[in-house]
Amino acid sequence: MPEMHFLVRWPDNSVQRCYSPSLVIADYLEPGEFYQVEQLIGRCSEALGIASERVRAKYGFACTAAAQQLDELRDKAVEFQAAELVKVERFER
Repeated sequence: MPEMHFLVRWPDNSVQRCYSPSLVIADYLEPGEFYQVEQLIGRCSEALGIASERVRAKYGFACTAAAQQLDELRDKAVEFQAAELVKVERFER
């Protein structure tokens, strides 16, 4: 299954390298675009959920790495106001 990493720049200027077990993340995020924190979490939640289900369909179990990545994104997001902007820097394959 093709996987992808994506880099996000948070409002405090820190960069987080994130993992998706599927290329579906590219359907939800656009490199160079800014998203409000709550919007980024919503999009990542949906995309990583789909990615995890794709793993389940192929291998018979959900992707725990996708769930962990979403938890890490949520943990970082609580440091900011919901309307602050996060930039998707780029995708890495």
